[in-house]
Amino acid sequence: MNKSFYHFILKYRQPEAKDPISYFSEEVYKDHSFPKTSTDYAEISDYLELNGEYRSTLSVFDKAWEMYLEEENKK
Repeated sequence: MNKSFYHFILKYRQPEAKDPISYFSEEVYKDHSFPKTSTDYAEISDYLELNGEYRSTLSVFDKAWEMYLEEENKK
């Protein structure tokens, strides 16, 4: 994989989130501790589970991860 998940998800960022993916992306952007260079599902998933503010968006992360894999596998 060439691009980290962080860089992938930021393309969906919108300051006024209109859907779950853009809301999740905005929250990731605001989180200075997010593992920005990671391409590892387990590492990111563990991080999200251990940080309470992401609990409501874990299912969104799974969908975003699927999108990430699809895009990275096209390369």
